[in-house]
Amino acid sequence: MLVFSTERYAYLADALCAKPGFAPGTIDRRTFADGERYRRIVTSASGEDAVLVGGTVDEADTLEIYDLACALVHRGIHTLTLVIPWYGYQTMERAVKRGEVVVAKTRARLLSSIPIAGSGNRVVMIDLHAEGIPHYFSGSIRPIHVYAKPITLRLIRDLGGDAFVLGATDAGRAKWVESLANDLGVDAGFVFKRRDELNQTSVTALAGNVTGKNVVIYDDMIRTGGSLIGAARAYLEAGARSCAAVCTHGVFPGDAVERIQASGLFTKIACTDTYPRARDIAAARDDNFLRVDTVADLIAEFLKPGSHGRLP
Repeated sequence: MLVFSTERYAYLADALCAKPGFAPGTIDRRTFADGERYRRIVTSASGEDAVLVGGTVDEADTLEIYDLACALVHRGIHTLTLVIPWYGYQTMERAVKRGEVVVAKTRARLLSSIPIAGSGNRVVMIDLHAEGIPHYFSGSIRPIHVYAKPITLRLIRDLGGDAFVLGATDAGRAKWVESLANDLGVDAGFVFKRRDELNQTSVTALAGNVTGKNVVIYDDMIRTGGSLIGAARAYLEAGARSCAAVCTHGVFPGDAVERIQASGLFTKIACTDTYPRARDIAAARDDNFLRVDTVADLIAEFLKPGSHGRLP
């Protein structure tokens, strides 16, 4: 399979191409003086199965996915697989007030309008915050939700050690945390939160016995870390010996990692490289507080010949 990527996700395309069955495609990139971008698919892709890796980190990245995908189809590819490790817009995944724009849906409609390759288009997304997002795609594109469970289980085991409790940041993640805890053979703990009119959260209750135990808190994504810090404080006040944290998507805007570390509540945090900033932050640090594991193996396993993820 020929692998292409948006500029920001070149690292993940490179990791994928290091595995058998994948070859790199070449894109010529330039920027004009006024900021307009030039993109050209250099590799001859006619009749090939093409993979395009890119996340919706911001609007420019989303449009780069759209532009490159359209160009690949016009180059005559056999199949198109969009691999979107981070599907953003998950705060606005549904309308709460009349007139609100559900951006997760409008961006899905945009990607659904990509011309169809000879034998079909599909979009592969990893650990979506809202399970309903695949239903926002329409037309002939096939949405697929892939779970990073093998990676998160490994990270949780490594951070938790021989005996620990798996914690959740809120009741909304309870079902998924319970599933992970069952796979790991450990107990689960849950905190319950209240959100006020200023969008600030506070912990109102805790369920689970954490006294004298290490707690690994799991969430699908960490942004500023506010909810994570509140949950860790609740577990420690309930008698937990220590707290660590694992997530799939480490967004970490601004000084989020420094803020989490400065709280003094965590021994370590770990995530995957679905969001490029996490990888960049880890590379720039001179300690091992933040661990970042790649999802390249997960993607390669899903796409390899003979797997359920392979298009005919």
